[in-house]
Amino acid sequence: MADDSEYLKLPIDEQCVHKVWKARLHGYEEAVKIFGRITEEKSPEFSKYAGLLKKFVTDSNAVAQEKGLDAVIAFLERAALAPRTCGEVVSAIVIKCLNSPRTKTREKASEIIMIYLELEKQEVVMEELLKGFTNKQPKIVTACCRLIREALRDFGSKVIQLKPVVRSFGKLLEHSDKNVREEAKLLAVELYRWIGNALKPSLSNIKPVQMKELEEEFEKLPGKPPKQTRFLKSQQDLKAAAEAKGDDEEEEDDDDEIDAVPAIDPFELLEAVDILSKIPKDFYDNMDEKKWQTRKEALDGLLPLVSNPKIEPGDFADLIRILKRTIAKDTNVMIVALAVKCLTGLANGIRKKFSPYAVLCISTILDKFKEKKIAVVTALREASDAIFPSTSLQNILEDVLAALENKNPSIRAETTLFLSRAFRICTVTMLPKAVLKPLAILLVKKLSDTFPEVREGASLALATAQKVVGEKPLAPFLSDVEKIKLDRITECAEKVELANGTTTKKSSKPKAEEKKPQAKAAPAKAAPKKAGARPKSAGAKAGTSKAAAKKTGKKKASSSDNTDEMKSEPLLADEEVVDKATAALSAAIIQQLESSNWKERLAAMEEFLTKVHNMDKNDVNTQVFVRILAKKPGWKEANFQVLNAKITMVGVLAEKANFSRRTASFVISGLVDKIGDIKSGAKVKESLTAVAEATQLGYISEEIVRYAFTEQKNPKNQAETLNWLAQAIQEFGFTTLNVKPLIPFIKMALAAVNPQVRSGAISLIGVMYMYMGGVLRSLFESEKAALLAQIDAEFEKVGTNKPPAPFRGLKSKVAGASAGGDDDDEDEDEETEEDAAGGGGMNLNDLVPRTDISGKITSGLIEELGDQKWKIRGEALDKVTTILKEAGHITPNLGELGAALKARLGDSNKLLQTTAANICTTVVTAMGPPVKKYVTSLVPGLFVITADVKPSVRAAAVAGLNAFEEQVGLAPFIEDEILSTALAVDKPNLRIEVFGWLAEKLAKYRTLPPDLALSVPFLFAALEDRNGDVRKQAQAALPLFMMHLEFNKMMKMTGKLKPSSKTNVCGIMEKQRPNIPEKPGKPASSGKSSKKKKKVVEEPSPVSEEEPERPVVKGKRPKSAPAKTSKSTKKGKGDDEDFGPPLIMNNGKDKRLKDEQELKVLKWNFTTPRLEYIDQLKDQMQPCVSKAILTSLFHADFKYHIQALTTFTENLDTYKDATMASLDVLLKYLTIRFFDTNTTVIMKTLQYIKAVFTVMADEDLSLREHEASSFIPYLILKVGDNKENIRKDVRAVMRLITKIYPASKMFGFIMDGLKSKNSRQRTECLEELGYLIESYGMNVCQPSPPKAMKEIAGQIADRDNSVRSAALNTLVQGYQAVGEEIYKYVGHLNDKDMGMLEERIKRSAKKNAGAPPKAAPAASQQKDDRNSKLDPKKGVLPPGWRDQYRNPGKMQRPGTAPAAVKNGPSSRSSNQPKTFSLDLEKLGLESSEAENEMPELADTNVDEIMTEPVVLPKRRIQKSPIPNIMQLNFMVSQVASNDLAVSIKSLAKLDEVLKEPERNKILKDHVDQLLVATSLQMRMAFSKHMGDPSTSREVVLMCRCMVALLMSLFHSKPLAVEASKDVLSDLLNGLIMVLLDDRLMVLEGGPQVMRSVNVLLVKVVENADHSSTMGALIKLLQDCAARESSAPKFVQLVMKCLWRMVRMMPNIIDKLKVDRILLDLHHFLKAFPSSSWSDRPSDTPLRTVKTILHSLAKIHGDKILTYQNLITDPESSEMDGYLKRVLRSNWISSQGSTGSTSDSVNGSMDNDRANLQNGAKTAARKAPPRTNDILAEIFKKIGSKENTREGLAELYDFKQKYPDVDIDPFLNKTSQIFQSYIERGLRSIALERHEKGGVTAPSIPKPRNNNEETETSDSTVPQSDEDITSANVLRERIKVLRARCGLDNGPDLPENKKTDTISGSQEDTLLHSEHLSSHHQTNERSGRHLYNPERISLGSSSSSMTTPSQPSSVPDTNVEDLKKRLQRIKSSLNK
Repeated sequence: MADDSEYLKLPIDEQCVHKVWKARLHGYEEAVKIFGRITEEKSPEFSKYAGLLKKFVTDSNAVAQEKGLDAVIAFLERAALAPRTCGEVVSAIVIKCLNSPRTKTREKASEIIMIYLELEKQEVVMEELLKGFTNKQPKIVTACCRLIREALRDFGSKVIQLKPVVRSFGKLLEHSDKNVREEAKLLAVELYRWIGNALKPSLSNIKPVQMKELEEEFEKLPGKPPKQTRFLKSQQDLKAAAEAKGDDEEEEDDDDEIDAVPAIDPFELLEAVDILSKIPKDFYDNMDEKKWQTRKEALDGLLPLVSNPKIEPGDFADLIRILKRTIAKDTNVMIVALAVKCLTGLANGIRKKFSPYAVLCISTILDKFKEKKIAVVTALREASDAIFPSTSLQNILEDVLAALENKNPSIRAETTLFLSRAFRICTVTMLPKAVLKPLAILLVKKLSDTFPEVREGASLALATAQKVVGEKPLAPFLSDVEKIKLDRITECAEKVELANGTTTKKSSKPKAEEKKPQAKAAPAKAAPKKAGARPKSAGAKAGTSKAAAKKTGKKKASSSDNTDEMKSEPLLADEEVVDKATAALSAAIIQQLESSNWKERLAAMEEFLTKVHNMDKNDVNTQVFVRILAKKPGWKEANFQVLNAKITMVGVLAEKANFSRRTASFVISGLVDKIGDIKSGAKVKESLTAVAEATQLGYISEEIVRYAFTEQKNPKNQAETLNWLAQAIQEFGFTTLNVKPLIPFIKMALAAVNPQVRSGAISLIGVMYMYMGGVLRSLFESEKAALLAQIDAEFEKVGTNKPPAPFRGLKSKVAGASAGGDDDDEDEDEETEEDAAGGGGMNLNDLVPRTDISGKITSGLIEELGDQKWKIRGEALDKVTTILKEAGHITPNLGELGAALKARLGDSNKLLQTTAANICTTVVTAMGPPVKKYVTSLVPGLFVITADVKPSVRAAAVAGLNAFEEQVGLAPFIEDEILSTALAVDKPNLRIEVFGWLAEKLAKYRTLPPDLALSVPFLFAALEDRNGDVRKQAQAALPLFMMHLEFNKMMKMTGKLKPSSKTNVCGIMEKQRPNIPEKPGKPASSGKSSKKKKKVVEEPSPVSEEEPERPVVKGKRPKSAPAKTSKSTKKGKGDDEDFGPPLIMNNGKDKRLKDEQELKVLKWNFTTPRLEYIDQLKDQMQPCVSKAILTSLFHADFKYHIQALTTFTENLDTYKDATMASLDVLLKYLTIRFFDTNTTVIMKTLQYIKAVFTVMADEDLSLREHEASSFIPYLILKVGDNKENIRKDVRAVMRLITKIYPASKMFGFIMDGLKSKNSRQRTECLEELGYLIESYGMNVCQPSPPKAMKEIAGQIADRDNSVRSAALNTLVQGYQAVGEEIYKYVGHLNDKDMGMLEERIKRSAKKNAGAPPKAAPAASQQKDDRNSKLDPKKGVLPPGWRDQYRNPGKMQRPGTAPAAVKNGPSSRSSNQPKTFSLDLEKLGLESSEAENEMPELADTNVDEIMTEPVVLPKRRIQKSPIPNIMQLNFMVSQVASNDLAVSIKSLAKLDEVLKEPERNKILKDHVDQLLVATSLQMRMAFSKHMGDPSTSREVVLMCRCMVALLMSLFHSKPLAVEASKDVLSDLLNGLIMVLLDDRLMVLEGGPQVMRSVNVLLVKVVENADHSSTMGALIKLLQDCAARESSAPKFVQLVMKCLWRMVRMMPNIIDKLKVDRILLDLHHFLKAFPSSSWSDRPSDTPLRTVKTILHSLAKIHGDKILTYQNLITDPESSEMDGYLKRVLRSNWISSQGSTGSTSDSVNGSMDNDRANLQNGAKTAARKAPPRTNDILAEIFKKIGSKENTREGLAELYDFKQKYPDVDIDPFLNKTSQIFQSYIERGLRSIALERHEKGGVTAPSIPKPRNNNEETETSDSTVPQSDEDITSANVLRERIKVLRARCGLDNGPDLPENKKTDTISGSQEDTLLHSEHLSSHHQTNERSGRHLYNPERISLGSSSSSMTTPSQPSSVPDTNVEDLKKRLQRIKSSLNK
């Protein structure tokens, strides 16, 4: 036996692999336990077992295997490395577990597989399960099929890849085993649930019977789409969302069902067929045969092959060439139709792979539409529709346009129909304006075609396009279309159905839809390159074009795309032109223009010009006038004067009137013909410029160049045309220019014989090069070498020039803006910015012709690239090089070349590696920016090559990296973690090359992705590398890393290093810190102005200090003026930048504060501003100010700072809200200016600060805490400046701050200023402290007056005389505030310092006592006022600001300043009011209102005065102003002051505010703050001041004021409910402690305070938020239970309050938040369950809690259980069980009672039943007719003191006589106290009559709630067997009455001197609350453990309590004797 258990001594992991199965069994069980105990998922314990899991699941013993599976499950649920074990474990499970005969083994194996799926190993799991399909054992196949089905059912198609499943499971349907077939059938049904009909093509080969069965199963499936029910580890958020929806979710609507359709293309599930290998070898030969039968047979053999639904991609170039030739040239229509069908099948089979052949095929098909055979036309339609999805309209645009212009009507008609079908599958992005414009123009033209088929097709195409893009983009093209044609288009649009199923589209949508792509494309606008900077080399210039190429979506404000500016007017007939010209001019002028006499023609032109000048703009018909000018002799005018007049007229018309493009078309030819004329050429250029400004340069440039080079042959005209265009581009900018159509004409000019033409072309190319960069060079590579040399020389000449800012084209832009509306403003701004940058509005890379080489990258070539022989691989690489060299520029379609190159980059042959790297460089250069898609595949290989030992290999790799970076930037390297992965390779050469490369490249970028931080650990490692070159390159890259990631962030990242490494790295970083470069600046915008602001602020250029700042007058250049010099151009650019609002409204202040609190940005705390602080501030200010202002604020020249600050000051009123929104960053900027040395800048800064703070004070705004902390410390630094004028303004600012910021907090900042070494600063700070003490009293001192005074007194010993004097003066101010107490505050001083202080105090006393009031200083101050006015040249401030802060001595005291307490021996005479003078402040008058002015005497009639009645003046009652927020905060803070006098005054002021309803609203948001302050003062008063006899009166007075304040607060219901739970808890705790404190009773007025506190406690319970109050009381009760040492009386009073709330519960149940109350009760029972109360002396708190629960359950019934939603696990709560027991008891009792309802809680029904039994009422009597009058008289008697008893007796008799009469309306009008009084009186009468006749007291119902039955809290009078209870009631009442009379209550009182604290008027306070006898009797019947609370006297030490454990504590007393005593006491009270 010993040997059997020997394995127990082995470790658990060894037991798991033991040869004895019992040992393994024991090991598995222990492993489960170990795994369950491990809490850390990365524990090393798991790694011991990771390699054993496969053995666990393959155990040979079935029992042990099952336990092994348990261990695996436990391992997978807890181990972090669990996913790594997936492959071997799943494969073992499939083989060894799925065929197990044990059911549990199979279930656990399945669960393990599901867990692996949750761990996101679905690929591995599915691979192993699919392998199981081929297993020989049917059980395994069935199990694998079942598991796949369950996985798909639970995880859905997004997790489980369906493609391999669909391909594999079809064979299972034909399996020999029945179970396999059935499971495969179920899997098919499950697949159909997820992918629908996409499955059916995969089932095409199964038997019809099986298909029929599956179809039946498919029909049974519900229509609701399936949902994922089990989630991956990374999908826990989806799991939580799914659980939140619940199981009872409503069915989704139709839209949701549409969205839920699986996005799986059946095409993807099909198996591709290789048809190239199956094509007959003689196919191509047969297609060349002349016999048509041979050709037809060849095509018949091809057709089945291409009809396969999915075809393997390959090289189909030869096949398509044959088919295309057959379609185009074969004469046999049958063969043509067959060829078209083959082409259609091929296009459908390879889809997108057909793209290289699509353009050529579409061209052929469109030409073949001329065929009339319907079979051929139908086939051609199908072919075009199949081919189009593989291409785009942009690619086939030229062919489509040519087909639309074809002479054959059939071709035109079919082309329109093809367009309509193509538009159906297009989206808005597939129809850009560049495509839509030419198509729309031609289609509109075809609406007037002579053939109806063409017209119909054009209408359909336009209608379809309109449905796709909306009405707005097409509206300009349809503006001139006739109404009947528009109606036809509209009719067609209603019938059009787009591919997405859309049938209708509202016309109001396009505008909204257009905004979305704009907003979406906006972020893509930011290019990393500096577009404004000129690159130094042609290669660098490509960056600009590359940046432009990156722009996606809608291009902003491109003139070629702006259809609003392309409106063309209708063409007028010649007769109509003459008629309109005659009407506008005169017949004489028309005749003279045609005269043969040149003088008459000249006179006519002069008169013509005069008339045009006098016409209104709208009256000028430019087309009419231009066509009149063109009439014979027209532009062939022989006289140059007349000709010049005509040319000038064209310019005038273009400038003055609406000049359309149709009008321009009439003058272009004439102007170009004369542009080379010596006499007229200059005029022609001016007119052309005007026309271009009216119709956009893009249109004019294209038209004139085309005409110059195609319509006329004069070389001089050609040369001058090119020269004009070169100049116009510089004036208009490059945005509106369409370069592509100009290139062929420029090439023609370069090839011209005339040297002037060639020179003009080269000059034009040079101008275009400034905008386009190196892309332009590639367009002319085919030119001769000599010509290229001239072009390169021109490029070098302009290489350093920046593109000038455009200043023309504004007219067309304004027109476009007016047409486009506000939506185009943003586009216009973007256009201007791009124009200035020179990038243009186009993708420059699109201009380069590109070749698709994918067809040349054949499968054979790919195989050669992967061949085992290196020579063959090398030859293949050479072929690729040749292909690339021949292609030049290529499309971004490499086919499989990318993957092949990736493999060759890792080639073992170094020569091939180098070749592959060079090919990568070539590919990148040839492809351009689209090469980004190949970054992830090629760049990692290049990084790996940089580790090679051969320099040539590394150089090739670096060249490839440079090429990639040039085209796509560094961001893809970082975002895809390519860079960090490469640096992780620990190879010195790699790190040398990569860090050296980064040191060069990182400096080019302003921003990079944050993932750059992933490379920092490798950078740190390289800084300590053994290789010196690695360290050197890493140190070179370090400053650039710190530039992008910030120094502080990188310092934090060193925390993960070892201590020794951290020290070394931090030292290197500190050394490199000064070398951190500035980030590259953003391109400056030019010409950008805000059009959305109505008010434009003009910012003058910087001026010197001496010169006055004059507004800049901007003149507008004439449109025909010649070009300015470069200097004037730059000036114009600067002028344009001056426009724009200086401050921009934004809401980023809170986010900036949050970022600073979360340490995302640097905290604004420095000695001197470092560069990182300035950069951070600049980034934060960027969205707050305009670009021009931002540039000025951070300019190196101080003059720009002055200019910006002046602009801020002048526009403060205009941009007040924006200033406040950005105040934090503005103040931070101003602190930076404090460190300037220029006095003017500092003065401007202070001037602006004063203006801002004055506005804030006027608007009653306050300074935020973070704004103050980032500004005030730096302001205090400037108070010690050497210059007096600066110190003076700083003092003024500090005085202003006290109006917008608490003076006490300001005091703390100034105290910190005393630590400075600058004696002048200390002096100024001390003087400011004295001012604060004088204005605000000693309470302003922080942290406390003694500490502040002691620190100030320490300055007396300073060696600087001014500091000593200021310190003494400040202490004197403190002495005048507190008197002799100042000596206590300053503490011990040496004799010398104390002597100086005493001497200064004496001198100040004498000076104040003897100094008469002086008027001279005021006068002199007024003189200073006049002399100190600012120079108006320095800026204009808001009106009235000077008087408020230019003279600090005249400042008014802040509104928050309290009245100064002058307790000293003397005070200043200037502060004492004159004997008979008025205190204007107390009267509420301003000093301006009280100025003495001579009244104006009016003439009066004495008789009228005598006859008029005398009207006495009304007394004006001055009300104190409503305090603002800061004053209120100050008053509330003073409530908790250590000085009781200050606290009393604050309480009194607040009480005044509370007494007026219209003023107390300001306290609504400060209730908690006030209650906290009062609770704190209450605690301090009783703990600190109560023991001091000298302050006893102040304590009582403070308590009275506090109680009065709180009484006023809780009398106001709106304010009372604002108190929160925690605050109420503190308040109730304090009030109860006051009631229990005996010390207050012995003080004078103390008993009255106690009574008031008792009443206050009642008010708090009644008026505060009931949910918060009950929660606070439960919390107090829980705290008492936690502290067993709590005073019993305290616990009793807390429970008393709760009992009162239980009584109120029926009336307040609607206001209670039951869920919160149940949560508090749950916490109580959880902390102190019922079982824990058995050891306690009393379980009354527990019973109280259960009473509350019982009451809630009674009222709510079963609904109470639904309020447990806040409890995490209600089922496990003790409260839940108790509530269910109460509900069950209530149900039983309700079933047992027949006459009572379930809502009867108080037993009123029992009272009525008792009355009936006692015979009090035997029959219902009818109420008397005057019931209301009788009851009114009775209640009137009850309300009087004399007849109270009589009224109660009459009411009792009335109720006995008429029990059915409802007296609720009378009771509802009375208070709760009065109702309780009536009930007690009726009960007393019932007792008396019961003794005589046994009559039961009637029940007086309480007012009802709306939804509840009437409930009462009084029970019936106990019968004779309950005399003990009756005696208790009487005894308690006697005690109360004796206490009211001041009598002793006998030996029950421990101290006879104590009396009850309840006032006589409050008869129903907590002291006298009735116990809920009926309620608790019901409780005792349903559960004996409930507590029946007795009355406890609140605040009296005589409170007693009878508990159920002491039933015999009541002595046996004669009840009759007690009644007599009670009657005697009542009689004495009535007297």
